[in-house]
Amino acid sequence: MEIYVLERKRLKGRTQVTFVLPEDTPQGPVSVVGDFNHWNPAAHPLEPRGDGTRTAEVLLPANSSHSFRYLAADDYWFDDEQADHHDGTNNRIHT
Repeated sequence: MEIYVLERKRLKGRTQVTFVLPEDTPQGPVSVVGDFNHWNPAAHPLEPRGDGTRTAEVLLPANSSHSFRYLAADDYWFDDEQADHHDGTNNRIHT
């Protein structure tokens, strides 16, 4: 079973969103891409952390909504089941 997590932390006027994936699912590099980084895979690569997961943190305006997906090696796009909404193409997150 794949475990995806979206962690949210409210800051003054902003929300820190941490995208969390298992370290090896899928294999190889993964980035979170979305309207908040102009769909640029180099902007938010997921980095390994000591607990066997990998993460990327993004600061977003509070009370906003954003589209995103994950992009892995070989142009493999995938969704996050923990997203607030799926619009048929992208995941949506509300801060």
